[in-house]
Amino acid sequence: MHRAVHSQENNMPAVHPTPITQKQVLAYLKPRPKDSHKGMFGTVAIIGGDTGMVGAALLAGRAAFKLGAGCVHIGLLADNAPAVDTQMPELMLDSAKAVLQTVKPDVLVIGCGLGKSLPAQKLLYDALQLDVPTLLDADALNIIALRPDLRSMLQTRKTPAVFTPHPGEAARLLACGTEDIQAARPTSALILGKRLHGSVVLKGADSLCVTSDGKLYLNQTGNPGMSSAGMGDVLSGMIAAFIAQGLSTDEALLLGVHLHGAAGDALAQQQATIGMSATEVIEWARWLLNQWLR
Repeated sequence: MHRAVHSQENNMPAVHPTPITQKQVLAYLKPRPKDSHKGMFGTVAIIGGDTGMVGAALLAGRAAFKLGAGCVHIGLLADNAPAVDTQMPELMLDSAKAVLQTVKPDVLVIGCGLGKSLPAQKLLYDALQLDVPTLLDADALNIIALRPDLRSMLQTRKTPAVFTPHPGEAARLLACGTEDIQAARPTSALILGKRLHGSVVLKGADSLCVTSDGKLYLNQTGNPGMSSAGMGDVLSGMIAAFIAQGLSTDEALLLGVHLHGAAGDALAQQQATIGMSATEVIEWARWLLNQWLR
């Protein structure tokens, strides 16, 4: 696939990504009116959390709530799933099937700790039938790589979608090796955006974002301390929170990616690069967002 990526690269003009700036993403933010209520800031539904991976869905939900979503529902696949998040009881937990069937969200996140079982594949199929903006992460991407029928569904959906692969997931989606993705990151990101029919962030050092109109952006926030479990789940929840609050999927993607890295940088400045946790990044992202709004 190294040859395949570059054969497609040869048919594409040279692309120079535009750096994302704080000034750019600040323009997406609006102060809240005095007479605000939770219904004004949207509902996020998160589907994932199979056995042993419940924490992934909880992290995404906590991030969505703390970055401003009015209401967050989490649908868990695990048989022994908790009924409440004791660290954040504001989150509403239920079975994945129940959330998909009963909640009418403004944005749906699927994939965080989902697994690749047949029930997980059925949940993804059902999710793609819904007429709602959808963010696909982690195992949702791995399932799509396995299922051409689900990939074809992406081409006919009317509502926008966001995809958040790391290089390994991108390699599976493009049927190549991770080293091939890393050797041609801009081209890989653009091809993913086109094939998946949506907005994409190819994660990693200097994450690359492709918007729905095919424009390529470079994110320069973030640091090696963010190389730890759960960071991608937190990013998914952050992006979903901004979609729920009325930003377009492209605006939410660029703001979420830039703020996520900036929160990690702020934490690193406190001499906490080694041992940085995704939970801490949520707190710093909330703090930074409020500073930016001021």
